[in-house]
Amino acid sequence: MYVFLTGFMFWLSLTVFCLGVIVRTFLYWKGLSWSLDRVAYRAYPLAGFQGALNSVWKWLLPFGTQGWRKQPLMTVFFFGFHIGAIAVPLFLLAHNLILQEKLGFSLATLDQSAADVLTWIVLICALFLVLRRIALPEVRILTTWYDYLILALAVAPFLTGLLARYELGGSSFWLPAHILSGEILLMAIPFTKLSHAFLFFASRAQLGMDYGIKRGGLKGTKMAW
Repeated sequence: MYVFLTGFMFWLSLTVFCLGVIVRTFLYWKGLSWSLDRVAYRAYPLAGFQGALNSVWKWLLPFGTQGWRKQPLMTVFFFGFHIGAIAVPLFLLAHNLILQEKLGFSLATLDQSAADVLTWIVLICALFLVLRRIALPEVRILTTWYDYLILALAVAPFLTGLLARYELGGSSFWLPAHILSGEILLMAIPFTKLSHAFLFFASRAQLGMDYGIKRGGLKGTKMAW
């Protein structure tokens, strides 16, 4: 099972993920209306580029926007979840050993204790996000089983990885479960709400360009929009 998961399934999940990211990003930009969205971008590329960078950068910073500052507790848990969800898969030593073996390169690695802490942070923050969806009426009314499924898909590799790490119930089960859940997550990203992992940059760049050009960014000029 380990050979299958780190062989055929590894290449399948990586291929589906990479092709999915490319196709979804292309379809996003192709779907923008020239008459409503992109008509100003060619006329004012510098203002649009500056607006895009400003939008992406500020939303990547904790409390970098007014929206983050209005919900400080949500912001802390949101960034705690996402920092761990990015750092652990990319910089865990075991993952980089597989990268080196399969792809011929590796990244910087996390100390094991730091990886453990970040994994616990992911699980605690995920629990908070679930409780938030249950407790707040304005969030609960928009929540469906699909949202819980997406969160479960995102959390499963971290929970199974932690169980394999501490060898609870036998790592012979949890290690394959961890690898499989990670590969399922990888393949699900381009086709679910998890696509915000990369479409965030496209949507924030588009909104930043709009605000940098059409929505006051060039106020006082003779721009027709």
